[in-house]
Amino acid sequence: MAVNRRLGRQAGGLLALLLLACNCLAAPAVSELLEQAETLRSSDPARFDALLTQVSQRKQELSSAQGQQLAYLQAYRLAFAGDYDNAIPRLKNLIADSPDSDTRFRAGALLVNIYTKSRQFADGLRQLGDTLVHIDQVHNSDIRTHGLIEAAYIHNEVGQYRLGLHYAERLLAAELPPRTRCFAEYLRYDAMQNLAVLPTSDAPMEEAIRTCESIGEVVLVNYVRTTLARKWVAERKRDAAIVLLQRHLPEVERARYPFLTVQFKSLLGELMFEKGDMAAADSYASETVALSSAVGNTYALVSAYRTLYQVAERRRDDETALVYYRRYAEADKAYLNEVKARELAYQIVRQETLEKSQQIQRLDSQNQLLQLQRKLELKSGQNTRLIIVLLVLLLASIAFWAYRTKRTQISFKRLAETDALTGACNRSHFTQRAERLLAQAGRTGEEVALVMFDLDHFKNINDRHGHAAGDWVLRRVVELGRGLSRKVDLIGRLGGEEFAMLIYACDLPSATRVADECRARIAALDSRETGHVFTATASFGIASTAQGGLELARLMSLADRMLYRAKHEGRNRICVYEGGYGLTDHSAPASNDGLVEETSPPRKPTDAGVERLGT
Repeated sequence: MAVNRRLGRQAGGLLALLLLACNCLAAPAVSELLEQAETLRSSDPARFDALLTQVSQRKQELSSAQGQQLAYLQAYRLAFAGDYDNAIPRLKNLIADSPDSDTRFRAGALLVNIYTKSRQFADGLRQLGDTLVHIDQVHNSDIRTHGLIEAAYIHNEVGQYRLGLHYAERLLAAELPPRTRCFAEYLRYDAMQNLAVLPTSDAPMEEAIRTCESIGEVVLVNYVRTTLARKWVAERKRDAAIVLLQRHLPEVERARYPFLTVQFKSLLGELMFEKGDMAAADSYASETVALSSAVGNTYALVSAYRTLYQVAERRRDDETALVYYRRYAEADKAYLNEVKARELAYQIVRQETLEKSQQIQRLDSQNQLLQLQRKLELKSGQNTRLIIVLLVLLLASIAFWAYRTKRTQISFKRLAETDALTGACNRSHFTQRAERLLAQAGRTGEEVALVMFDLDHFKNINDRHGHAAGDWVLRRVVELGRGLSRKVDLIGRLGGEEFAMLIYACDLPSATRVADECRARIAALDSRETGHVFTATASFGIASTAQGGLELARLMSLADRMLYRAKHEGRNRICVYEGGYGLTDHSAPASNDGLVEETSPPRKPTDAGVERLGT
C-alpha cells in the first residue's frame, strides 16, 4: 500500500509538470501581447489594461526594447485615465534614458498630448519644438505621423487653427493606416469648424466616421460625430443632431473619457432646452457639471451652467436662476481667461523661440568673425579695412535684431494689456490702472465714480444673427464709451459682454448723466450695416468713492450689486448706490428677450429715471 501511494504521488507530480509545460507552450509570446496592446490601446481600454497586466507579469522575458515599449504603454494607460502626475515623470525618464530615437520621439509626442490635455500649453509647445527637431532621425513612419498629429492637436487647442489645419492636411496628403487617418480627419474637421470652413456636404465627414468605426476608435469617431452634430445645428437640423447624439451617448459613456462625455451632454442639454424638454435639458446639464472636476474650465461647462440658468428662468424659479446665472458668468469668465492664457502661451513660446534663434544667429556671427580674425592674423596689414567693414556689419546686425526684439516686446505688452476684439483694457490691466487712479484720488481728495454695465440678452444677438453681429455690437459699445470719456478716464472689458468705466473727478449725478447718455446711445445703435436689424440694450450699476470708499474691490462689488439689481428690475436701466434709501424709476421698456426685430430704422429711446439704492 505504501509503495502504491508513493508511486501515485510521483505520477501526480509528473502530471503537474506536464500540465505546466503545456500551459507555457500555449501562452502567447510577449511580442504578440505587446502588438495586441498597441492595436487596442485607444479602442478597447479594458482589454488594453488586461494585456499590459499579462506582459508585466512576464517582465523577465522582455528584451531591452520590449521593456521600453512596455514603459511607454504604461505611461499611455495613465494618461488615458487622466493620471498626468504619474505619466509625465515616466515619459521624461524614457526620453532621458532610452537609446532608441524612435522611442524618445514617441514619448515626446505623448508628453505634448498630456501637456495639452492638462492645459500646460507653454510646456506643451516647448516640448513640441524639442520633439519635432528630431523627426528626421525617426525610422518608423507611423511614429513620425504621431508627432505631426500632436502638432495639429496642440495648435488647435491654443487657437492657431490654420496651423492645426496645415498639419492635419499634411498628414492626409500621404498614405496612412486607418487609425492614423482617423486621428487626422478628426483634427482637420475640428480646425475647419473653428475656422467656419466646413464642407457643405456631409459626405466627407460621414466617410471619416466610417473610417473610425471600421477600426473601433470610439473616442475619435464620436468627436467627429460631435462636429457633425454642431454642423447640423447650424443648418437648423436640430432633431437630427439630437438623434445622432442620443444614439451614441451610451458608447461614449462606456469609453469613460470625460472630455468627450461633457461635450456630448452639454450639447444635448442646449438642444433639449431649445426643443422645450426642460427635464432632459436639466438632466444633461447637471451631469456635465458633475463631470467638470475631471476636465477643468471648458466651453462645455459654460454651456451647461447657461442651460441650467435658462431652465430655472423658464420655470420661474428666480432664486435658482440667479445662482446658476452667477455660476454661468463665473465659468464664462474663467473660460475666456483660459482662452486668453492659451493665446499668451503661444505668444510666449513664440517669443522664446525667436530669442533663441536670434541668439544662435548672433553666436554664429561672432563665431564667423573669430574665424575671420584668425585668418586675418596670418595676412598683412592691408586687410585691416576688411576687418573694420565686417565689424560694422556685425554691429549693424546686432542693432537690427535688438530693434526687432524691442518691437516684439512692445507688441507682446500691448497684447497682454488690451482686449483683442474691442481695443479696451482687459480686466487685469483695468484693475491695475484703476487702483493707481484711486490712490491718486485719495491723495488729491477727488471723487471717483465706477460705472459697470452689461449688454442685455447678448446671447440672443449671437444666436439669431451670428457672432459677427455680436462682435460688431461689442466694438461699437467701446467706441461709444470712449466718446463719452476723457483721457484720464478708464474703460475696460471685464469679460464677455460686461464693461466698466472709471470716471475721475466725477460725482454721482455727473456719472449718472454719462451712464444714461451711454445707455441711450447703445439703444439707438443702427445695426443695418451688419446686414441685420435688431436693437441692443444695456443695464448699468453705479457707485462712487463718496459712498463706497477708495477700495476698488468694494466699489466693484457695490456697482455689481446695482448692475444685478438693474437686470432684476427689467434691464435697460440704471441703478445707483447712494448709501441711503430711495427709489426713482429710470428705464427704457425692456422686451421679452432683449432683442427687438425692426422693419424701420431704430428710434432713440425716451428717458425715464434712475433707481437709487442704499444699504
